[in-house]
Amino acid sequence: MTMTTTETTSRPRLSLGPISYYWPKDTVDAFYAKVAESPVDIVYLGETICSKRNQLRYEDWLSIAERLTEAGKEVVLSTLALLEAESELLRLRAIASNGRWRVEANDMGAVNLLQGQPFVVGHSVNVYNDRTLALLAKQGCMRWVLPVELTHEALAEMQRRRPEGVETEVFAYGRLPLAYSARCFTARARNLPKDDCRYACIDYPDGLELVTQDDNRFLALNGIQTQSARTMNLLPELPRLRELNVDILRISPQSHSTEVVIDLFHQALTGTMDPREASAELERLMPAGPCDGYWHGGAGMAQAVPAP
Repeated sequence: MTMTTTETTSRPRLSLGPISYYWPKDTVDAFYAKVAESPVDIVYLGETICSKRNQLRYEDWLSIAERLTEAGKEVVLSTLALLEAESELLRLRAIASNGRWRVEANDMGAVNLLQGQPFVVGHSVNVYNDRTLALLAKQGCMRWVLPVELTHEALAEMQRRRPEGVETEVFAYGRLPLAYSARCFTARARNLPKDDCRYACIDYPDGLELVTQDDNRFLALNGIQTQSARTMNLLPELPRLRELNVDILRISPQSHSTEVVIDLFHQALTGTMDPREASAELERLMPAGPCDGYWHGGAGMAQAVPAP
């Protein structure tokens, strides 16, 4: 059932999105040990970018899910955004039929497999209007994630027409996921073919930054995914997010200080720290500075709200 206005405006819940990058298994295990002790409410797990990133097997993700569930977290298993091989379809079917945890569908193939059970629709499915959301709700969608390129005006319209029982989640912090391709840009940057990439992504725990000729940190390459170099930060927009009855704010993991990011969001959500003050602290943790342009209807890499 959809949360009431009173419940939603008091405190949106906090989620941690799936790790977008290729980290060693020991790093991932240590990361989620910290997450288990953090004030985050919901944790999304799994590989969403490339199936060749296989230091963690399917069973390893389930073991992490079990530990986080025991720590009181709501766990959601996330699927690939772009599938190209039969082996990837087999993994998708296993995730969809896991029988224990909810699943975040990141493409329409996953939506098709999940029909009839409650599931989450990720930002890469591109839910741009209330008619699409209503159709997905009939198939079992109980939560959707706002596409990162939409504005707060678009969200307001979607919220007015949101189906009963569907939660809204907003990507509130992290490098923006901009595009996916069958090509591996990280391998190409090293003059390697995709089929023999030598797992180059593991050398870039926050992606490989692209810098323009005038020294502007523009994009980040993350295997087949292109991200913004700047970090989206909507924490200063917390009053508006509450007015819009947003249920969940998502933080996207970064290779350092994610636990600090979670804590700053938590303090702002619980009223122990002003959101603008917390945002000033967040900017010290960003690899290339902040952005919020899409949210305000401008260029995505722009910073519409001045820094505190």
